[in-house]
Amino acid sequence: MHILVPVKRVVDPYVRVRLLADGSGVDTRGLKMSMNPFDEVALEQALRLRTAGVARKVTVLSCGDAAVHDVLRTGLALGADAAVQVDTGGQALDPLGIARLLAAVVRREDVGLVLCGKQAIDDDLGATGPMLAALLDWPQALSVHALAVKGTTLELSCDGDRGVERLAVELPAVLAADLRLAEPRAITLPAMMKAKKAPIAVLPAAELAEAGPAPDRLLAAGEPPARPTGQRVPDVATLIEQLRRLPALATPA
Repeated sequence: MHILVPVKRVVDPYVRVRLLADGSGVDTRGLKMSMNPFDEVALEQALRLRTAGVARKVTVLSCGDAAVHDVLRTGLALGADAAVQVDTGGQALDPLGIARLLAAVVRREDVGLVLCGKQAIDDDLGATGPMLAALLDWPQALSVHALAVKGTTLELSCDGDRGVERLAVELPAVLAADLRLAEPRAITLPAMMKAKKAPIAVLPAAELAEAGPAPDRLLAAGEPPARPTGQRVPDVATLIEQLRRLPALATPA
């Protein structure tokens, strides 16, 4: 089985971000970039499936310009067999546009399982995985935090609105990984040096799927409102009285 792991280049989670002066987005100039943590977990799970003999090949893929090569080489250093850049020609794509490109690659490369992160830490949308599953007409599972393979069946534990859901889906499928699914391995220096020399395949987006106008666009970005300062209370009775005055706990008239 061939596993495809889409990865996104995002601002490192330990870096403090700042807005552009005109409020049109986040200023990424000079900031450290890294692989989306959820995608890193998905890659680790894919590598474990290959080690277990369930998969024969793991490919990492990222959409964008040549800047995404750094996260692709991180994927190669972690153990991926191949890396693919889908060159979007500088065009900004929304989740649906990315899903269309991924669907074209899946059909072209005979992929049997797509393992992606459940969301990216920059926009927190979590939309690409479900859209991809819809385009492929494959079963999907979101927020997966446990996985077992029984033949062509995947037995999964996922977070749902009512608690933990246990599902069984047939391959091929699209899985969106939660951070609890696996602990990513550390990169060794020899692996990183080897990854620097490894080839990265480049596929023009125009050859994969027809580009169209994005159905959504960012209007503005702003700082979250400042949190009010905390209050010290002398005892529990005062605390309860203060809580009762909060609008959320007020008794309706």
